[in-house]
Amino acid sequence: MFLRSLRSLRGPCAAALVAVLAAISLVALPAPRANAAGVDPDSWYVLVNRHSGKALDVHDLATADGAPLVHWSRNDGGWQQWQFVDSGDGSYRLRSRHSGKVIDIAGSSTSDGANVQQWADNNGANQRFTVVDAGNGYVRLINRNSGKALEVWEWSTENGGRISQFSDLGGANQQWSLVPVRDADCGSGTYHAEAVLNGGTWTAHRNGGTVYTGSSMRDATQAAVNSLTPNRSTKERVVVRGSGTFNANTRVSLPSHTAIDVCGTINVTGPTASDHAPIYSRGTTDIEVGHLTLTGAPLYGIFLRSVSDIALGQIDMRLSGGLGVRIDNHGDRAVRSTNIRINNLLVSGSGSHALETYGVDGLSVGTVTARNVGESGVLLNDTINGSLTRVDAENAGTGTGYAAFRMANRNGRIGDGYPTNIRVGEVIARGGGRGVFCVSESGGAVIDSITLSNTGNNAILIENCYNVNIAAQSGTVNGGGEVRLAARTEFPNNRDITLGNLTLTNTSLRESPCGENINYHNLTLNNTSRNTC
Repeated sequence: MFLRSLRSLRGPCAAALVAVLAAISLVALPAPRANAAGVDPDSWYVLVNRHSGKALDVHDLATADGAPLVHWSRNDGGWQQWQFVDSGDGSYRLRSRHSGKVIDIAGSSTSDGANVQQWADNNGANQRFTVVDAGNGYVRLINRNSGKALEVWEWSTENGGRISQFSDLGGANQQWSLVPVRDADCGSGTYHAEAVLNGGTWTAHRNGGTVYTGSSMRDATQAAVNSLTPNRSTKERVVVRGSGTFNANTRVSLPSHTAIDVCGTINVTGPTASDHAPIYSRGTTDIEVGHLTLTGAPLYGIFLRSVSDIALGQIDMRLSGGLGVRIDNHGDRAVRSTNIRINNLLVSGSGSHALETYGVDGLSVGTVTARNVGESGVLLNDTINGSLTRVDAENAGTGTGYAAFRMANRNGRIGDGYPTNIRVGEVIARGGGRGVFCVSESGGAVIDSITLSNTGNNAILIENCYNVNIAAQSGTVNGGGEVRLAARTEFPNNRDITLGNLTLTNTSLRESPCGENINYHNLTLNNTSRNTC
C-alpha cells in the first residue's frame, strides 16, 4: 500500500525512491522458476487478478492488432481465456482464445507503465513471459524483454482498468490465479456421429459407415443427426468439424436426446423464412448444444419451442440481422419450456434480441454479452424461476424502448402473486436504449448490482411492476436517461419496489404516479434531481 501511494508522487526524487524500493523488493522475492505453476500448454486458463478479483480481458471483444488488455468481471468468454504457448526457453506466449493473438508489450518497451496489447504471434521477447510462483496458488508473469511484471495499473478495481507492466514488486495487483477452463474443447470426448469437411467435400459418418457425401454443410449435419439411434432414450452426440454456409430457409432439426458440437462457423445467407433457425428443436427433451459459432443473418440463431432439459454451452453469434436465441412455449402457459441452462452467450449485430424467452419455467444463465443488438440484450417474457449471473450490453436497443435487461408480459408471476423467483447478479449497460426495464405486470425480481452509463432512453424504467429490488448490493447510474417509476392506466400501479445502494450521477430520479410501498435507501445523488413521493 505504501508503494501504491508512492506511485502518485512526481519528480526525480520520488522516481529514485520508487526505483530503490523496487530493487530492495526484488532481492526479497524468490527467484523466477519457469513453469512454477505447472501450466499445461494444452489447456485454456482464465487469469484472475489477486487484488481486483477480475479477469484478464481483451477490451471490447476486439480481434485487431493493438487492442488493449484490461481487467473485467469474470465471465469465462473466449476473450478471457488464454493458452500458454511454450516458447522453448522456459517462457510462454499467452494466446487469446477469442482473437488468436498473443499478449504483447507495445513497442517492446522496457518502461514502467507501458501499454499492454494483443498482437499477432511473432515469438518476440516482448511477447514471452516467465511464470513465477508467488505462493498461495498465485503467479507473477515476468516479461522476457523488460523483466517487468504484468499488473493491474494503479491498483484499479473498476471494470476496464488497464493492464500494464511495472517493476516486479510482488504486489497483489501483480499476482494472478490461473483458473483452468472447465468446458471441454469442441469436439473432444465421445461422439456417435460426425460431419467432416475435407477440401470442398462434406462427409457424414456413423459407426464407420458413410451416410452423406456432398457439398452441403447443412445436409451433412442433418444426415449425421438422422443417423443416430431412432427413438433413443439416452443422449447421443454429433460433432461437426469444419465451416460452411446454411441457407436461411434451412435448418438442422434436433430430436430428443441429442447433443451437437459445431467446431467451425455456420454462415447464414439468403432471405429468411418464418420458424427457421440453423439449430432448431421443437417439442423435445434433453438437447445440448456444446459449441456453436454463427455469422450472417438467420431469423433465429437457435430456436427452441416447448422443450425441456436444454443445455447451451459456448455460443458465439456475430450476426448482421435476426435474433440470437429464442426459447418459448408458443403462448401455452399450461405447458412451459422447462429446465433451460445457458453457460455463455455472445451476440453482436442482431436486429433483435440477444436472448429472448417466453413461457419458461427454470432458467439458469451464466453470462450474456450483447454488442450492438437492435433490441434487448436479455428479454424475459412470462418466465419464472430464473437466475442470470451477468448481462453485459453495449448499445443494445439504440433509439428504442428496449433495454440491456427487460422483463415483460407478467414475467415472474407465479399464480396470482410475485414471490421473488428471478435473480440477476449484475446488469451492465453502456449506451443503447434503456438499462433495466420492467413492464406489463412483471416482477418477483432481485438485481444485485447494476452499472449503467449513457443510455439514450431511461437508465431504469419500472412500469406496472411488483416486488422488484434493484441494486440490492450496489449500483451506479451515470448520465443517460432518467431513473423513473411510472404506470399505465390499464394495469395496477407499481407496488413493493426497492431502489437502494445506488449512486446516481448526471441524471434524474422521478416517480409519477405514486406507487404503493416504494422504498428508497442509501442513495447518493450527484448533480441529480429527485422528485419522488
